[in-house]
Amino acid sequence: FFGATAEIVGTHRTEILLMPSVTANTALNEIKEKFPKLGNHILHCAVNEKYVSGDEILNDGDELAIFTAVSGG
Repeated sequence: FFGATAEIVGTHRTEILLMPSVTANTALNEIKEKFPKLGNHILHCAVNEKYVSGDEILNDGDELAIFTAVSGG
């Protein structure tokens, strides 16, 4: 978790067990169930440090980063 999401959930890292061949969106939904306060926010994610749309299949050991909208120049 980065920025505001880390503050909301109280940690920068968590582990979840997922079935094989799940998408980043499925993992994000699992995380929202684990941390219900995230449900009130628009979230984005990255897999292995690359922004993703959410349809990407996760592989064992992938890092899924969760964050709120970011801005800047």
